Amino acid sequence: MGTSHDPLPAGTGEHAPAVHLTVRTAELMRELGRRLAALLGPGDLVLLSGELGAGKTTLTRGLGEGLGVRGAVTSPTFVIARVHPSLTGGPALVHVDAYRLGGGLDEMEDLDLDVSLPESVVVVEWGEGKVEELSEARLQVVIARSPYEKDGGPDADDVREVTVTGVGPRWAAEDLSGLAV
Repeated sequence: MGTSHDPLPAGTGEHAPAVHLTVRTAELMRELGRRLAALLGPGDLVLLSGELGAGKTTLTRGLGEGLGVRGAVTSPTFVIARVHPSLTGGPALVHVDAYRLGGGLDEMEDLDLDVSLPESVVVVEWGEGKVEELSEARLQVVIARSPYEKDGGPDADDVREVTVTGVGPRWAAEDLSGLAV
């Protein structure tokens, strides 16, 4: 997994510098989720972006493993949200798929995420423009298929470019560079 760091443009508020990672396999995506879990605690909101099949749920599986939660983490597409209680006394993982929600925060309010957020880690796939108002701080994770994998080897389809950005006061001083291996 490779990495680079870019600060966000001036005037964008309190942010940790963005970390850019190249993730070469699905297992390394899960490992990234496990490392990310070590930074998260109750009240943290994580927004996951990326096209279908990019690896959002795979990353969330790793988060669940790292947080020590009960139950297999699977895509919540048809149930909208799944709650995975902690097996270790830590925060629960609330995994939301906002893909089919079009009404923004109004529909999200029906899920009572604002009630879950203070004591849970809330991960929202497809949440851009829908859940940012839930918290003044969030971790934004953008996953894209790598455009530059030139060797076309057997794992070329698994290579992803991941950008992790901490937004808001909670993340302003956090060093996200430890996410790279």
